[in-house]
Amino acid sequence: MKRAMIPGTHVLRQMPAWQEELSRAVTDPAELLQILRLGTGLLPAARAAARVFPLRVPRGYIARMRPGDPADPLLRQVLPLGAELEPVAGFGPDPVGDLAAVAARGVLHKYRGRVLLIATGACAVNCRFCFRRHFPYGGAAAATDRWREALAYIAADDSIAEVILSGGDPLMLADRRLGEFARALAAISHVRRLRLHTRLPIVLPERVDDGLLAWLGGTRLQAVVVVHANHANEIDSTVRAALARLRDGGAALLNQSVLLRGVNDSVVALADLSVALFDAGAQPYYLHLLDRVQGAAHFAVDEAAARALMSDLNARLPGYLVPRLVRELPGAPAKVRLV
Repeated sequence: MKRAMIPGTHVLRQMPAWQEELSRAVTDPAELLQILRLGTGLLPAARAAARVFPLRVPRGYIARMRPGDPADPLLRQVLPLGAELEPVAGFGPDPVGDLAAVAARGVLHKYRGRVLLIATGACAVNCRFCFRRHFPYGGAAAATDRWREALAYIAADDSIAEVILSGGDPLMLADRRLGEFARALAAISHVRRLRLHTRLPIVLPERVDDGLLAWLGGTRLQAVVVVHANHANEIDSTVRAALARLRDGGAALLNQSVLLRGVNDSVVALADLSVALFDAGAQPYYLHLLDRVQGAAHFAVDEAAARALMSDLNARLPGYLVPRLVRELPGAPAKVRLV
């Protein structure tokens, strides 16, 4: 672990390995293209798009990409493209109606029995298709005031049995802060489950360390960890080890994916992903149609093509390996299941 100065003191603290790795993330499109030996042809457009939505990708994730291949399915998820800057009808800044669902600071209450908390705006990777790429995170995250408003809202509504931490990525927060929240949440008698929506075990598997497992395994709440992988190439030995640690620590593991043109829009890619996930201990759960966020139209797969893919996937795999094809619509009482 690297030693770092605690702000405002003369005290050194140990920096967890995941934070050290995160500090080395690539944020310059030129460096990403150089690492992958892709020349400079894509650089002007990448820089222009990154000025609107910055590039951020851990080096361990880059190591899983194929050098020299601009169509690599992992690279496509993170490389800024000029297409992001083209306005497309029907694609906007708040595609799933998050802003209309805000019930308290950082608290989204869309569905009965559960609330979602925007814990932080930070993430280890900036996925180019992110449906919250335009979300006004400043001052809106639930952790900004150490959870006071969120906890008060949850305590006042005894229909809430499950709390979902999202973001950004909630695992970007320190274990001390997350542990404090879990303890406070466990003191609310009607809350039974804590769900984490996180990409970090996939893109930064070092995040699954002893500190995380200690607070997650020490709560009375049933822990559900929903990871986010879109392609089998994302799941290497380090990811498998991280998922095994979460599973051995008592968490239920699910995966949600997004159907992305040029990434996983083939039956072979989807089947390989489901098998890789299940082998790693994560249940394929949701396959989302792309949320129609401004800047991501080039990833869209139309519904008819998605349904055809799911028909082929059902014919190829046992049912427990086939995720549910869903779409999120503003104001709907639940995810809309298409297949």
